[in-house]
Amino acid sequence: MKNKVAYITGGTKGIGFGIAQVLIQNGIKVIISGRKQEDAEEAAHILSEDQSMVFGIASDVKNLEDEKNAVSEIIKKFGRLDYVIANAGLGIFKPVDQLEPEDWSNMMDTNLTGVFHTLKASVEELKKTEGYFISIASLAGTNFFENGSGYNASKFGVVGFTQAAMIDLRKYNIKVSTIMPGSVSTNFNGNEPSEKDAWKIQPKDIGELVLDLFKMNPRTLPSKIEVRPSKPNS
Repeated sequence: MKNKVAYITGGTKGIGFGIAQVLIQNGIKVIISGRKQEDAEEAAHILSEDQSMVFGIASDVKNLEDEKNAVSEIIKKFGRLDYVIANAGLGIFKPVDQLEPEDWSNMMDTNLTGVFHTLKASVEELKKTEGYFISIASLAGTNFFENGSGYNASKFGVVGFTQAAMIDLRKYNIKVSTIMPGSVSTNFNGNEPSEKDAWKIQPKDIGELVLDLFKMNPRTLPSKIEVRPSKPNS
């Protein structure tokens, strides 16, 4: 996989950062994006001192033009794009009667429309490389829960969108999968990772899963993967 190029949205921390770590360790060049250029650059320097292997770029997935510009910069720097991981997302958890319209719009525009923007901006480059597009959804995309109406709706949408895109794009030899993690040790929803999170999935575990998908025989496609801690917190 050396000289392959991957773009990870929301790659400055959490799951996206963990995926980037694993891919770089396996010789894949990585571009990470975040909403702030300084955050993206700082994360890139932490990931690798070899800046030929990684760079950070500012892009808000809610804005299609941002994503188009990101892909354009990737092609200028590396000349190709093989893998895209649409990871950027956020969660606002309130009872439905207290969920504000701006809460709803923010989650839908980031979690769902953002995935569409990332694919829309990158799909022509993926056709050239017969690449791989992965969305990071959630078990919340199949399991609904209290205070999760907006988040559930966005993640159910990501799963449906990605599965339909898989059918549309396989004729171009583009693979498409969605990964649906359960509890992951990140800063999501105000969590502070610590030893108490040892039972949870770690971000690099998702990175290993992404790498396994890239290594899969071309004839085989795990299109929807649910992943959860092997043992729940007790």
